[in-house]
Amino acid sequence: MTSDDNIANSSGPSHGGPALAASTTLASKSPLDEVMIAMDVVDTLRHDRSLVERELNDDARRKDLIERLREIYRGQGIDVPDHILEEGVKALEEDRFVYQPPDEGALSTKLARLYVTRWSWGRYVLGAIAAIAAFFVVNYVVYERPKQLQAQAEQQAISELPGRVKALATSVASEASDPLVGTRAEALAKTATNAAAVGDLAAASKAEAELKRTLEKLRAAYQIRIVNRPGEVSGLWRIPDANPDTYNFYLVVEAIGPDGKSVPQIITNEETGKTERVSTWAVRVDRSVLTSVKADKDDDGIIQNNIVGRKVLGRVEADWTIATAGGAITRWN
Repeated sequence: MTSDDNIANSSGPSHGGPALAASTTLASKSPLDEVMIAMDVVDTLRHDRSLVERELNDDARRKDLIERLREIYRGQGIDVPDHILEEGVKALEEDRFVYQPPDEGALSTKLARLYVTRWSWGRYVLGAIAAIAAFFVVNYVVYERPKQLQAQAEQQAISELPGRVKALATSVASEASDPLVGTRAEALAKTATNAAAVGDLAAASKAEAELKRTLEKLRAAYQIRIVNRPGEVSGLWRIPDANPDTYNFYLVVEAIGPDGKSVPQIITNEETGKTERVSTWAVRVDRSVLTSVKADKDDDGIIQNNIVGRKVLGRVEADWTIATAGGAITRWN
């Protein structure tokens, strides 16, 4: 009889569990092979539960069961030592080699499942992290960094401002022909320094700008002339919105420097309240002044007495040769 016939006619299981090579002895097996044999023993016992229930009740029957298992494996050409058979029976009693499903509520199980499924949810987490990181980068570049740079620039401006306004005030005092101008410059410098000390950069900058304008005026020299060019008016009259029963009369003038070039002036428009830097403006005068200029122009189309004011070095304001009301406009068309 062949070994295949022995397997077919043995009383062992028909499930094909014993898959070890025939005539293999324990002496040639590694510890892993012993474990596999023990697992096979357990598998054999599980497929014949009636045999287990009959033979595992007491020690005598347990020994008989081990003997029957030995005969089953010998019939297949496998020599299994007693301690391996006993280990297999013991493993069956202890439910060894039995799959025990993990506790779904355990933290370790949840962490394990998260790790196994990391590729399914990980991309969403990485996407969310990338979006949050992008938000902080954009916020820093677009908002936070400019604020920091602005704060640094303001701090530097505040730290340097006292020295600048002091130098400006000194220049104004030395170049002004009127001592009162120097006194006012010192007061402006003090105002700017005090404002900078409390962090009020706006107030400090305003005082500094006033000092710069004063120094610019002191260094300017020009004549104020009545505009007398083709296509441009030399004088006009207006009815103010605040008092419709009144007429305001104006001469259109410009400041011309020693080089013959226009010197722009900072003028406040009395009708709008806006301050502008302009090359020509209209100064308010008495009606008699406008009438006199009109007669001069009507004579031959040229205004001979066209110089109505002069501004010399060291003075803040120009000296007028005509009576002015102090007001001015910058737009009349």
